[in-house]
Amino acid sequence: MAKTGEIAAFALGEKKTAMVNLPAQFVTSSTADMKGQKYSDLVDYADNSEKTSDLNNESMNDLIDLKEQFSKLGYANRNSAVTETHPIFGSDKLNYDNHDISVLRKDLDEAQKNGNNIHELAFSIRGDWLVKNNLYDPETRIIDQNKLKHAEQEVAKTLINKGFNLPLGENENDVVWFGVIHQDTDHLNMHLWFAKKSQETRPEMIKQEGKYKGQPIGVIPLELIEQAKRQFRKKLMSSQELRRHQEILKGVGGFKKGIVEAAPDNLLNDRHAKAIKQIYAALPQDMKGRWQVGNSNLTAERGKMAKANQLTNQLLDDLFANELKPEYEGFKSLAQEYDAINIEDQGVMHKVQRKWSENKEEELRKRLANQLYKHLAPIEDTSLKDIDQQMSEMLGPAKQVDKGGITDKTKIPSSPEEIKSAPKPLLDNVNPNATKHIVDQMPLRGGSFNKISRLWRQDIRAETNAERQFLRNQKKVEQEKANEEYESEISRRL
Repeated sequence: MAKTGEIAAFALGEKKTAMVNLPAQFVTSSTADMKGQKYSDLVDYADNSEKTSDLNNESMNDLIDLKEQFSKLGYANRNSAVTETHPIFGSDKLNYDNHDISVLRKDLDEAQKNGNNIHELAFSIRGDWLVKNNLYDPETRIIDQNKLKHAEQEVAKTLINKGFNLPLGENENDVVWFGVIHQDTDHLNMHLWFAKKSQETRPEMIKQEGKYKGQPIGVIPLELIEQAKRQFRKKLMSSQELRRHQEILKGVGGFKKGIVEAAPDNLLNDRHAKAIKQIYAALPQDMKGRWQVGNSNLTAERGKMAKANQLTNQLLDDLFANELKPEYEGFKSLAQEYDAINIEDQGVMHKVQRKWSENKEEELRKRLANQLYKHLAPIEDTSLKDIDQQMSEMLGPAKQVDKGGITDKTKIPSSPEEIKSAPKPLLDNVNPNATKHIVDQMPLRGGSFNKISRLWRQDIRAETNAERQFLRNQKKVEQEKANEEYESEISRRL
């Protein structure tokens, strides 16, 4: 990231860089104390309400190490980086005046005195994304600072309340935080600093071993930072962009739903009977009732479920290439379109990272595989190979000799052609009840398929109803929250 020496002269045309980067760092109070630095040095204010002078910061890179920021008095609101007279903001106000800054400085010094870390996260936002979402006009160089600040206020809550083993503050007044928007680099930067005020005594929030034993935990998990980035993007998206995202996601969900609902009837038929028979034979009988793909994927080569998973994956390839080809191609096409959006928002992915579309396809395949395994479980423990052998032994007297030699009239057909052409066996010397019991165990018989398909469809309907109820409940909760916020806003105005 380069310093431009100008206000809001952001670079444009950077399609392969991330919309938002969110590096995080922290400094311990002992480190700051040892260097004679104060947390409150990050902010400064002038008695005449004018913006602070820039001192010697003209050549400074904006995202310098947090340890160095303390030596740049008034780093947060330096003159070359801000456009507002009062650029500092917090949880309750978008523009802190001199009195607010005075209180902020006291709270920061209290946090340092009580041995707490100070954390910083810096949102680096690409110019193209700002333009696309109506947050920046490159001609006038005006940015929507209020909307950006509101977004950071929301994200601050997430980081402070969910970024550690417990909420950072022991009550709502136990955390001090502030933010600022810097505009003097080729990307717009938003900084967020925060610290706990009272002394940390909770074991869950203190390092219990190692070099820093006894000190407050400082590292925020990467997955929480990624969650904060997603929340930040969503909060800032224009209604048009948000609609585009929602339409694609809705389309992907629609195709997925169609595939899941159509799977039982299209999988459980004569064309796939042989493949399902092979899958059942490969399932480990000592895990019966617990057949799941698990944390691995369907192509993994190790594990008890590996062979069955691989065969199931081949079966799904066949299904997606034939019966469900239009639905599957629609699903993949829209999912890949969402990949392109993610590249716009997050930058080009590393080789080791999985695309969103790849994750969604794996989820779909796992779901179908697990549903198939679940509905194969009621079949008796006797393996299919043993069943074939027992059938042959029990129906042995029914073999006939044709002109061309001996033909086994009891062989169970495994394809539509064999089913049509296979002659009926002679069962004169076989107990019909025993034969029926064994045949009913076979997953490739029409009756069994119909039963499995019916149960499978019932499960899908139950899942769908549960999802709809969940969405209805979520919508109700969101509406109630919106009403409360509206009423609270009205009451403040009155």
